[in-house]
Amino acid sequence: MEGRKSLRFLCASLGVVLLFIFIFNSNSNLLFFGNFKTINDAHKELLKLYHHNHDHNHDHITDIPCHPLDPLTVQEMNRVQAILSTHLLFVSAKAYALHSVVLEEPLKPRVMRWMEGNPLPPRKASVIARVDGVSHVFSVDLGTGQVNRVDTGPLSGYPMMTIEDTNMTKYTQLVGSQLNRTILERGVDLADLACVPLSTGWYGKKEENRRLLKIQCFSMKGTANFYMRPIEGLTVVVDMDTNQILEVSDNGKTIPIPKATNTDYRLSAQKKAHNKIKPINPMSIEQPKGPSFTIENGHMVKWANWEFHLKPDPRAGVIISRAMVRDTGTGKLRNVMYKGMASELFVPYMDPTDAWYFKTYMDAGEYGFGLQSMPLEPLNDCPRNAHYMDGVFAASDGTPYVRSNMVCVFERYAGDIAWRHSESPITNMKIREVRPKVTLVVRMAASVANYDYIVDWEFQSDGLIKIKVGLSGIVIVKATQHKNLNQIPNQETLNGILLAENVIGVIHDHYITFYLDMDVDGSDNSFVKVNMQRQLTSPGESPRQSYMKAKRNVAKTEKDAQIKFKLYDPYEFHMVNPNKYTQVGNPVGYKLVPAGTAGSLLEPEDSPQKRAAFTNNQIWVTPYNRSEEWAGGLFVCQSHGEDTLAKWSERDRPIENKDIVLWYTLGFHHIPCQEDFPIMPTVSSSFDLKPVNFFDENPILGMQQPYSEKDLPICQAAASS
Repeated sequence: MEGRKSLRFLCASLGVVLLFIFIFNSNSNLLFFGNFKTINDAHKELLKLYHHNHDHNHDHITDIPCHPLDPLTVQEMNRVQAILSTHLLFVSAKAYALHSVVLEEPLKPRVMRWMEGNPLPPRKASVIARVDGVSHVFSVDLGTGQVNRVDTGPLSGYPMMTIEDTNMTKYTQLVGSQLNRTILERGVDLADLACVPLSTGWYGKKEENRRLLKIQCFSMKGTANFYMRPIEGLTVVVDMDTNQILEVSDNGKTIPIPKATNTDYRLSAQKKAHNKIKPINPMSIEQPKGPSFTIENGHMVKWANWEFHLKPDPRAGVIISRAMVRDTGTGKLRNVMYKGMASELFVPYMDPTDAWYFKTYMDAGEYGFGLQSMPLEPLNDCPRNAHYMDGVFAASDGTPYVRSNMVCVFERYAGDIAWRHSESPITNMKIREVRPKVTLVVRMAASVANYDYIVDWEFQSDGLIKIKVGLSGIVIVKATQHKNLNQIPNQETLNGILLAENVIGVIHDHYITFYLDMDVDGSDNSFVKVNMQRQLTSPGESPRQSYMKAKRNVAKTEKDAQIKFKLYDPYEFHMVNPNKYTQVGNPVGYKLVPAGTAGSLLEPEDSPQKRAAFTNNQIWVTPYNRSEEWAGGLFVCQSHGEDTLAKWSERDRPIENKDIVLWYTLGFHHIPCQEDFPIMPTVSSSFDLKPVNFFDENPILGMQQPYSEKDLPICQAAASS
């Protein structure tokens, strides 16, 4: 009982997270969300909780924009709501919902010309709305009140889902008797039922002309971790526009619900481990003079030699803009990246059965990566001296609400070394120079139902930017009749790994595609592939038979820049400015340095892969186009895949010495293992954007001074036992 109450409160507090608890009233066929009887009650209570949990030291009501890229304020969102409420289309509508209300960013050249102290360009909102079943994109001028419809052409998909779309109180036409009977036959008390809404993907005419959602349910008896107790094979198909249940399928009646034993991940439930694991003493990085970064006017971050604009976004999570680094030689700020963000996430599960085949989620375009972000926990998600930034988003009726502590900014020192050199005794020179590596981190964490994503943008004083993605949370599992592998003739038939009795961790992938509008010392850049090739020596040329040679190749068009990684055909990937040179004549540039990644193994013509064709390559380069920012297309829900990065790139447009965008896909193959049960340790990967001939010399020779004892606080450690 205690676990159920805690979970209901958490669900109401977090709001847009996909973890929704639904309780069937055994005397009714209605599905309720907590104790709310209507969608309006739930909506109002959620917004109240968002503001209630917010740190009231910051009053967002009085915020004003100070930079052309600042997100819409509460006042501006209220203005959008007022303008649309008097617009003829909305006044005459039977029903409408706002699926996205964000800043319409000014044209790039205008932002580049703007200087602090100048008037802001006209403020406009980009609004995606569904009005009487039709999707629209509007540009709303906040000054004049003018509303213009934006022509997007014919798009097959639907906009990102709203809070209300995934809030089950609106689906009141449930066939209660049939579903209740099925649940009871499984031995589940209706009061212990938990259900989650799932996007459906697209698989043909059956999904046409209906905005669909699939609902699957779990038993939360005996554990907070109800994901480990699936009611296997039970799927409810819902029409989100008509609130109708279209289909109830139940193909798992003979499959038992896994036990709750050892599934609860809360510390209070880990009694057996308390006396077996020696605790780690608390640790904190102290900054006696305070942090070295500043955040001006709410969104401009300045640290060491870096300056950039930072804002939360409901779809991308966080957006880094106008990233500039100061040249220690000239003292001038130099452009590195105009805009960087997570553009799309693709998570396909590798089980073709009826209850699993459709699980091919697009977490940004379907659910909103930023909408699923969770308040960060001080001292545990982010260290002491972190600065927290809130997100201000709009509900489906346009009402603004605050997502508190959505982003944190902090300095990291993990004992790493920025650079060092000691002279060997053979030189008779007593030199030992070492510099500690201190970096600046921008972090967000999104809990997309069972999975948690931690995204870090880490800035180094040597000019490098590291983008890191961590995966944690709970592996979604499939119930099975099997308790031990000795009952299974062929383990491969499971489509996963047996993690516990009656529990299969299904094999799946994670792909995160990043949009990186690199402006290296200016907007006109080129993409250069530097191929490392084996070179054979001529007879008598050298005692060596072979060596490695670097061959540069400038990509002329988009298809030249479509890259699949090959271990034994290695490349470096440079974004250079062919119009700017170092003192010795090298074009200034940055290079993309991949770490571990993965490529999709799905058939290219398979429906999920057509929608996620942006994962066909690890690297793409496209001409800058302000309408091409979302790798999966503008409308992702149930799209056919005709508006994706892969489709745009088929045009094979010129990209040499142009304003171009670099796209990189970070991938994970995940074969679950028992250590992922009942909650998985964080696994992570990353990539770097590293200066390559950007500076004339090491930019941090004189920046970070070596530490001495007088620089640091004197802390007395507690006596160890």
